[in-house]
Amino acid sequence: MGFLVDLIREYGFGVVFLNVLVEQLGAPIPAYPVLVITGALAGQDGAQSAWLVALAVAGALIADVLWYHAGKAYGHRVLGRICRISLSPDACIRQTESLYSRWGPKSLLIAKFVPGFASIASALAGVVGTPRTVFVLYDTLGALIWVGSAVLLGSLFSTTVEDLLAVLTALGQGGLVLLAGALAVFIARKWWQRQRTVRSLSMPRVSVQELRGLQSQGAAPTLIDVRPAEAFQAGHIPGAQAWSLRPQGGKTPHAHLLPHDAHPHGVVVYCDCPDEVSAARLARQLQRAGFANVRPLQGGLQAWESAGFELNRP
Repeated sequence: MGFLVDLIREYGFGVVFLNVLVEQLGAPIPAYPVLVITGALAGQDGAQSAWLVALAVAGALIADVLWYHAGKAYGHRVLGRICRISLSPDACIRQTESLYSRWGPKSLLIAKFVPGFASIASALAGVVGTPRTVFVLYDTLGALIWVGSAVLLGSLFSTTVEDLLAVLTALGQGGLVLLAGALAVFIARKWWQRQRTVRSLSMPRVSVQELRGLQSQGAAPTLIDVRPAEAFQAGHIPGAQAWSLRPQGGKTPHAHLLPHDAHPHGVVVYCDCPDEVSAARLARQLQRAGFANVRPLQGGLQAWESAGFELNRP
């Protein structure tokens, strides 16, 4: 443990830059604690604190710009790739698209405080066509707020942080084992939650080839896109209706789908998320509401695109 503490003391700026860069590229390696520790070690030295903030912001901005251009080049396909390395992939895209659709580029001001949000928000900004200058402005301000809060927190509690480092150093390998154990418990808990969610939403799926065949035969099911309105308008499967754009004011959220027998070929729900969790959740709700033959689309929008099928775009 003493080696790690010495490493931070000796190469704190480099460690912070790499840690922030790697975290913002999507790896579940939290940088905020290292920022707090390094801020505490910098203490009241204004020049050191300024360099620390500048390097950390640069690391975040480099990673975020890379994701922005990836989103612009590859569209929604890159979102699923990012979420597959998230500790909470099922909620990753759904929560990010919801926040970004509500607040737009302003959501980047708090993106880095929300686990798993920063990387995919940057890619989503490219997907929906946020101007690069606007993206860089809000992303830089968000990085400054995030990094600045950590450094300020470290400087305010520098004595406490120093004492904690001293205790961990005294524990030696025991301190390292303690930190590794805490991280392992955290990851195991997230994994168990994910497995439980996937099992609870187990149901038959329809493949993209089967859906395409039904459409070509004139037996197309009612197709529901559960993504936010902005994502739907950027591109969707032909014939789909956006759940987010459904008529409001009804007694039930599915009132516009009534009567139940108005869907002779069934209902297919799709999303753009790992294991079709968002689609499966809505499919389960519709089944409980009395709709028959409701199935999620296997692989969602990404599978549809990968199969070479067209999308309706503006």
